[in-house]
Amino acid sequence: MLQPKKTKFRKGFKGRISGNAKGGASLNFGSYGLKAMEPDRLTARQIEAARRAITRHIKRQGRLWIRVFPDVPVSKKPAEVRQGKGKGAVEYWAARVKPGRILFELDGVPGPLAAEAFSREAMKLPIKTKVVARLGDTSHLGGE
Repeated sequence: MLQPKKTKFRKGFKGRISGNAKGGASLNFGSYGLKAMEPDRLTARQIEAARRAITRHIKRQGRLWIRVFPDVPVSKKPAEVRQGKGKGAVEYWAARVKPGRILFELDGVPGPLAAEAFSREAMKLPIKTKVVARLGDTSHLGGE
């Protein structure tokens, strides 16, 4: 699973996700992409589950790029522990995602296959997403 090798600080603030994505909002590598439509935190497990879903559907043909990285430590206190006594241990790593951010890119596969793969991938994610194509038109994706 994805997580940073080393961080400057062990635990982080929760923070808020506001506004639209400043960077990472356009296709840079592949012909097709999956774009986030809502703000949320994606966990490393969710990103990995989505990656597995798409890799299995395209039967390892083409090339997949993951455009988000879980670099935010999310801490949690154990169940039935009294308040106080400091902050909890890091439970998992997450990526902050703003609306408009490209999450995954795909190249080397036909449009309908990419659209179906991204729809299966979107089922693994907790946010609304949209399939985008390099040319801007999604007419050749089928079903969009």
